[in-house]
Amino acid sequence: MTKKLGIYIHVPFCAQGKCPYCDFYSLRVTNELKEKYIAAVQKNISGYTLQAADRVVDTVYFGGGTPALLGEGLARLLYSVQENFVVTPDAEITFEANPAGIGHDTLKVLHQAGFNRLSLGMQSAVPEELAALGRQHTPQDVVRAVEDARKVGFGNISLDLMLCVPGQTRKTLLDSVDFAARLSPQHISAYLLKIEKGTHYYDIKETLNLPDDDEQAEMYLVACEALEARGYKQYEISNFASLGFESRHNLKYWDCGEYLGFGPAAHSFFDGGRFYYSRCLDGYIKGEPPVLDGDGGKLEEYIMLRLRLNEGINEVELLRRYGADFSIFDKEKIAALERAELLEIKGGRLALTRKGFLVSNSVITELLF
Repeated sequence: MTKKLGIYIHVPFCAQGKCPYCDFYSLRVTNELKEKYIAAVQKNISGYTLQAADRVVDTVYFGGGTPALLGEGLARLLYSVQENFVVTPDAEITFEANPAGIGHDTLKVLHQAGFNRLSLGMQSAVPEELAALGRQHTPQDVVRAVEDARKVGFGNISLDLMLCVPGQTRKTLLDSVDFAARLSPQHISAYLLKIEKGTHYYDIKETLNLPDDDEQAEMYLVACEALEARGYKQYEISNFASLGFESRHNLKYWDCGEYLGFGPAAHSFFDGGRFYYSRCLDGYIKGEPPVLDGDGGKLEEYIMLRLRLNEGINEVELLRRYGADFSIFDKEKIAALERAELLEIKGGRLALTRKGFLVSNSVITELLF
């Protein structure tokens, strides 16, 4: 059986400074850095041609940062992937874009190059919330970007929403959900805002008008119910899709599938090992080797990742992969979690409930330790 492989390419550039909540590795873009980065990624990719000769690539994902800032440079990088790996004809090939920074001509060039999925960082449909998040686009930019993408042939579009942003209410959240749903994207991601160390929000967290834990839980449940009422089935803690449009690339992460990451800060899981490139563009351009991060794909990791999915863990698949069944879990713990409506076992499947998703880290820790 042919092994399948995902490719992730981290594009560490933004048009301006970081958004105040962003913890991803990114820098201001310059033409000189852009060209050096592209050359470094192309060289990095070519170094894996022989190692991955027995794999076929069925997903490619360009994340960031703002990948669309590379323009036709994205097409050059995709060509390098196609030149060095066997890419399946039906591969899912995604790039992320800022609604204000992607135009009709660039979309056309990228679609013609082979990109077939677009992920837009909408975040909110409320101008005041977008301003609080440091976003430079308007709701109308989102409408225009979606319309332009469809005109050039994109039939798989994802929108990002952010929950529990400063000043957000139940009404404004539902306004954003309605706005997104009216655009009929195939996929919607709805992420709870996290205040991460090293961000501007972390430095001013005491001054932010943020909901408390109970309010966050309510907002999450409201968003989940509203999205499902509009035809988007939840398949992961933060992801919803029309039937058949789940992100195939991200599903690799949650199913312990193999993927190779290129670019500074990119992570990989390949040949049973995990490794990553440091968050330093200069070092990456100079060819610094990746940092080894231990083995991957072990039973505990598989359980932890699969429980992020709505379908959870299938006992037959668990037996096939690890020779284990649900008897590995403590019966009393399982019973207590079921009584608390945080977990359910049904039809040979062990999964967290929506209520369980809210405290997934605690539930998974309880199950595994």
